[in-house]
Amino acid sequence: MQCETDKATIDYEEHGEGRPIVFLHGWTMDRHVEAGTYEHFFATRPGWRRIYPDLPGMGRSVAKDGFESQDDVLDALLAFIDQVLPSGRFLLAGSSAGGYLARAIAARRCPRIAGLLLRVPRIHAEDGQRTLPPFRPLVQDDALMARLNATERVALGNVLVQTRDYVEALGQRRRAVVHPAIQATAPIAMEIRTDPKRYAFSFDLAEVEKTFEEPTLIIAARQDTVVGYRDAWTILESYPRATFAVIDRADHGWPLDTPDLLAALMDDWLMRIAEREG
Repeated sequence: MQCETDKATIDYEEHGEGRPIVFLHGWTMDRHVEAGTYEHFFATRPGWRRIYPDLPGMGRSVAKDGFESQDDVLDALLAFIDQVLPSGRFLLAGSSAGGYLARAIAARRCPRIAGLLLRVPRIHAEDGQRTLPPFRPLVQDDALMARLNATERVALGNVLVQTRDYVEALGQRRRAVVHPAIQATAPIAMEIRTDPKRYAFSFDLAEVEKTFEEPTLIIAARQDTVVGYRDAWTILESYPRATFAVIDRADHGWPLDTPDLLAALMDDWLMRIAEREG
């Protein structure tokens, strides 16, 4: 499905019926990353309408002439939401850069948002401002890694848990989802990513978001070497109804092999939303 906005043509897909949840993926990714993460959860939980858009310039969404910054991404997503969900309240989830965008949308459409989920959220646009842990494998198997050919080793990147099952799952995700998404990313999105002034909003997000009173779930990964975990703690006071979880044995791709842990956290989040709405 497609939605036309002034800034972009947003391509998206929907699954299920019921209460709407909008999922926003990370930069240079596409909607398949989020669908692959969450659809197994909703397979046994009916009553939810899941909406997965591709961000402008990523996946099948096309950025229009004049599109040049994160502000334009936000404007396109706000227009998309207003068209696809013209009335009523909905839930919002964002991963990595999608979490950065979700916070801004929550600030701009606060009365309409019943709950917010931020998974491995990116807090700072500029790489140098991020507080990152050094990489070291938690489970190291030099013999296993040595058996991989050079192409496989480069494609996998840093491997946090060097077991056969983990390496196979990581390789499958990168081949099926991550690398195709990166290859499909438009040059304008790549250009924005390399310029911190364009990759950040033109306004102070921490000031704009102020206090979001609805049930929130913030999940950070303890071994995340992309956005880290410490920076997410700095926004906690803006979300007085937030559960803040820092997951050990987890990097920026979490959850790779622990979907049951994500399911438990999400069940609690959805329960708190239902309870608040009474």
